[in-house]
Amino acid sequence: MRKLFSLSLLTLATASMFAGGYRVSIQGQKQLAMGHTGVAVVNSAEVAFFNPAGMSFLDKKFNLSVGGNALLAKTRFQSSQFNQTAATDNLGTPFSLYATYKINDWVSAGLAVYTPYGSSVAWDQDWVGAHLVNNIDLAAIFIQPTVSFKVGDIFSIGGGPIFVQGSVNFNRNLTPNPVLSNNGSGTDVTLDAKGISATGYNVGMMFKLSKKVTLGMDYRSEIIMEARGGSAEFADVPAIAAASFTNTTFSADLPLPAEFTTGISYKASDKWLFAFDYNYAKWSVYKSLDVKFNNGLPTSENPRNYKDASTYRFGAQYKATDKITVRGGYYIDESPVQGGYFAPETPRNDSVGYTGGFTYQVNSKLGIDMSFLYLHFDEVNNSYDYFNDPTTTTGLTSFGGTYKSSVFSPGIGITYGF
Repeated sequence: MRKLFSLSLLTLATASMFAGGYRVSIQGQKQLAMGHTGVAVVNSAEVAFFNPAGMSFLDKKFNLSVGGNALLAKTRFQSSQFNQTAATDNLGTPFSLYATYKINDWVSAGLAVYTPYGSSVAWDQDWVGAHLVNNIDLAAIFIQPTVSFKVGDIFSIGGGPIFVQGSVNFNRNLTPNPVLSNNGSGTDVTLDAKGISATGYNVGMMFKLSKKVTLGMDYRSEIIMEARGGSAEFADVPAIAAASFTNTTFSADLPLPAEFTTGISYKASDKWLFAFDYNYAKWSVYKSLDVKFNNGLPTSENPRNYKDASTYRFGAQYKATDKITVRGGYYIDESPVQGGYFAPETPRNDSVGYTGGFTYQVNSKLGIDMSFLYLHFDEVNNSYDYFNDPTTTTGLTSFGGTYKSSVFSPGIGITYGF
């Protein structure tokens, strides 16, 4: 029973990597509408996230951008072995707030608050893949004070620390073996941790190569989320095993990868602006998740073996009138999940995103921004081959099938400046 207890618990890192492998790229309404480009675009206070160096090139002394989205995610699963089906439909609410202030001609300060790693998955309790996950709910808020310095009219550099606060709740069954159940419900465990904190940093540079061409680069550091003293609580434990499955606490370190983004924008005319970004995420840092239990049980290790991944983003903006600006975009997002490591808490594959939106300029100070994102994941037949079922002696077992996933996300925000 000690082996069953220690090997059956996945950690918070699984949930955290769901949100990373399933990266919530919704950090601003204007830039989302342009394919989530922005490292070389100076449109609004959203530049505080995409490239803090760009704050120095904003025209207005004070700039504010606030926005939120409804993230509607769907995944459909069909077992390759027994043809069972399952589905999960989930709602997320990512938001962002950016503010910048020009102290003088060469120094600007800003604050960025955003949610790049927040999402949820909820399969039916005791579904065919319940031994890997029943449900996950993750929330992580990033707070980033920034400062930008301009050198002449052609170059700026900016950056600042990142402070993260998060929480996670994760539930799964201990095994697919029906022997470990109570009244038909499989014995499950809920892992819960609050007050997870971490720090990192962000630094960017921007070059005005000409009046029409801007080049940008941005680096966001690796962040280690340290969960300490999280609770592990059991349910539906049969009487014969009750003494073995007593509630306990655990600790885990959760890596969020470093990211490097570079891009270019081209202002073709007073009406047209085009942008391209390339993003590279160091997901290879996520090799395995390790759980240390605080009651003397052995550490549980679960391989993930993620790979580094790239995203290619394209965007365009057209100023139709003095009141209306229209935007559109497209991006290709590579999955960090490798074959044989595809688990239902990360139900994602390579994807293509289609974006659009517009701004209605109410007056010289206030604008209303609208955006939408449709994210289509390639249908994939894959499996997770590294579940160590301690109720058997056959070693590692595999769980797989066909996954179909998609995301639709409408958003609204305001920009204000003077």
